[in-house]
Amino acid sequence: MRTHDFDAIAPEFLERANRIVWCNAATVDGQGRPRSRVLHPIWEGSTAWITTNPASFKSRHLARNPYVSLAYVEPAKPAYADCRAEWVTDPAEKQHVWDLCLRTPPPLGFDPATIYNPIDGSTSDRIDFGVLKLTPYRIVLTQWPDPIRMWTSRAENSPAED
Repeated sequence: MRTHDFDAIAPEFLERANRIVWCNAATVDGQGRPRSRVLHPIWEGSTAWITTNPASFKSRHLARNPYVSLAYVEPAKPAYADCRAEWVTDPAEKQHVWDLCLRTPPPLGFDPATIYNPIDGSTSDRIDFGVLKLTPYRIVLTQWPDPIRMWTSRAENSPAED
């Protein structure tokens, strides 16, 4: 099944992502090679947020190629999200993500201050606190032996469905 209606796959995708919590995230390095790591996105509808240090390797990778591929893996029911990543620069939006992390129950939610330790409780002055906004263009749900279910964005600039 293929669809452009996010609502058609959202409940199952978000259930899997929220249950699995941690995912493998791949970017492309400066020499065109894949580089993966384990990350902890928090999904808010069709948007994922990742808190991270703006000086990380993934920051340099995303400056050259702003795409990231997420894999939530469990036996027989993996979920994949291919996304465009962009840095959040608006202080109010960064504060929103900080607060989202605080108010979301564990294991998804966490206290960012244990990692980023803001002096005054705000996020705007922290050079080590960055937020990536991930906008998916393709989500794939598999569940053996059922057929693959795929959602793709209608955006004109979304990469080919390969």
